Amino acid sequence: MNTLDDAMKAMFAKQLPIQATVSKEGLPDIGPKRSLRVYDDHSLIYNENTGGQTLQNLKDGSKIVVAIIDREALDGYRFLGHAELLTEGEAYENCKVFAANNNMKEPKYAVVIHIEEIFSLRSGPNAGKKL
Repeated sequence: MNTLDDAMKAMFAKQLPIQATVSKEGLPDIGPKRSLRVYDDHSLIYNENTGGQTLQNLKDGSKIVVAIIDREALDGYRFLGHAELLTEGEAYENCKVFAANNNMKEPKYAVVIHIEEIFSLRSGPNAGKKL
């Protein structure tokens, strides 16, 4: 399954996502992405503004993992995918509008994450299981 359902979309609307990539040398990089959100039923998107390690890792071909967790409900999801870095087109325009509406500077890139696999992070016997 690589389709976002309504529960997943609702969680993105309320919770802060965390993303992780890895460098060419195998060093992990992890951090929150406040602009990371649902793009469509099979993709996530965020505004790349810093141009730091995450961007370099993606340019070097790293996969990207996004976790979204509702701590109170002991529920969450992990999304594994590959990123597409864009500086024009529909996705980039989406990021420009998001930036304008959220008092952010214009993005260096629109990063579209094409979801390949989704895993449950719900507490209990199915924790970590592929959906």
